[in-house]
Amino acid sequence: MLAILLLVVVYFGLFIILLRQLFLTVKEKFKDRQRIFTIGLLTTILALTFYKPSGLIDFDRLKGKDILIAQREGAANCMTTFKLKENNKFTERSVCFGLTEIKGNYKLKNDTIFFENVDLGRGEDEFYKFAIIRPSKFNKGNKHFDLVRFKNLNDTTGHELWITKNDLDKQTNKKKPNR
Repeated sequence: MLAILLLVVVYFGLFIILLRQLFLTVKEKFKDRQRIFTIGLLTTILALTFYKPSGLIDFDRLKGKDILIAQREGAANCMTTFKLKENNKFTERSVCFGLTEIKGNYKLKNDTIFFENVDLGRGEDEFYKFAIIRPSKFNKGNKHFDLVRFKNLNDTTGHELWITKNDLDKQTNKKKPNR
């Protein structure tokens, strides 16, 4: 939260500098080329930051199309976001007093997702072995589903994430040959 506040202060500081440069340029009757260049550069930077605050390049999109997204907010506003990609890769990002990212591959076998080649993130000792998708306990009518991940076969409770996007059916239908 403090970082965001600092970035907002810097943004408005640059905006005030731009206004000052514009005032001085008008006062000098547009004679200083370096000042005009500075105004153009500041205007471009401020406009791009306003238009695309999260950046010009979406690096997550370069990793492949998302076919399943599940997330859960924990204590102290901590957020875990889990994504399965079209190219059989997955990522889990946990933002809680820092950022931890776990990456790896997955295999679909019937109704189970198995995790392989897991690259553990900062401060992590182990990751889940497999996951299943089941109807949510909290929403009746089978309209909402949970991704339940398990550490091993003896794990009976699992860890639930709420599914916000599920295109797994479309992915498995692509792989099946048409008859």
